[in-house]
Amino acid sequence: MKSSIQSKNKLVNSVFNKVYKKYDLMNDIMSLGIHRIWKSRLIDWMNPQLNESLIDVASGTGDIAKLFSKKNNNSTRITCVEPNDEMRSAGKSNLKSFKNIKWHKAKAEKLPFKNNTYNFYTISYGIRNVSDINLSLKEALRVLKPGGRFMCLEFSKIDNEVINLLYQKYSKVIPIVGKYIVGSSEPYNYLIKSINEFYTQNELANLIKKNGFSNVEYRNLSNGISAIHSGWKV
Repeated sequence: MKSSIQSKNKLVNSVFNKVYKKYDLMNDIMSLGIHRIWKSRLIDWMNPQLNESLIDVASGTGDIAKLFSKKNNNSTRITCVEPNDEMRSAGKSNLKSFKNIKWHKAKAEKLPFKNNTYNFYTISYGIRNVSDINLSLKEALRVLKPGGRFMCLEFSKIDNEVINLLYQKYSKVIPIVGKYIVGSSEPYNYLIKSINEFYTQNELANLIKKNGFSNVEYRNLSNGISAIHSGWKV
């Protein structure tokens, strides 16, 4: 078990080491820019109020933290957590003008923060990549304040047969595009494989419930290409 966790950590780290320079560009190309709408939908559903704090885990280049900060007039405390050195460096550079955002190197399974600290916990396209999803969810619950909210944006399962067929065909093109843009198809082969092997919406909702969250629900985006999951710490 330990060796499989270590091997996944190593694989995910090597993937992001290869893509960090063109990460945002590839996201725009792969989703035709729609990922930006999905992320805005996440923030809209959260509806953060002034002075509510956020921990954003697997922050990548900082899209969610930036949107959350702007929604709160850049006045609220935001903690970005990113385990990959290159991605964290890119994120810090992207958000260097945001003095209310602090960056930390840590894994989702072991967060270096006190219990009952944050109003919101977000993880956007990162929960697929953790080595232990149950431990990551337990940590999310731990660092949230009572009444705090967990929100996860992730690729999911499409609920329309025709769209799913087209999506599967399109998916085969993504590694080819990745090789042209990034110089390697390997990270995008991993991406497609990890999406196909990930939980359904209901399976993920049940995992979130089993790890202590209440009032768990999800919303599909673009027929389930992505989905937002929400749960509360009661």
